[in-house]
Amino acid sequence: MSERNPFGGTITHLSPAEVRQGLADGTVLLVDVREPNEIQAERIPGAVSFPLSKWDPSALPEPQGKRLVFSCRSGQRSQQAAAAAQKAGLPYEEHMKGGILGWREAGFDVDRG
Repeated sequence: MSERNPFGGTITHLSPAEVRQGLADGTVLLVDVREPNEIQAERIPGAVSFPLSKWDPSALPEPQGKRLVFSCRSGQRSQQAAAAAQKAGLPYEEHMKGGILGWREAGFDVDRG
């Protein structure tokens, strides 16, 4: 589902199940915008760390044909990241609804530090 992002631009909400399937089939690059201490405590397997506090859109990883999807703890910072990426002229508008909390709630595994 796409809608206006409360932080600006367009946002497409993906469910944890959709993201998990994309990670499994290699069509999604999941970019976790939480802080290093949060990621050290727990992370979604296969996610790439890119803290929102050190935001530099020019340093975002190249998705190499995959869909770049942002994630965070609950879904707020990932929407901010999508808005910031769009403001910088990048085409990224997808985020994982519910963040890692939604991921765990769906029963999916996390790596713990």
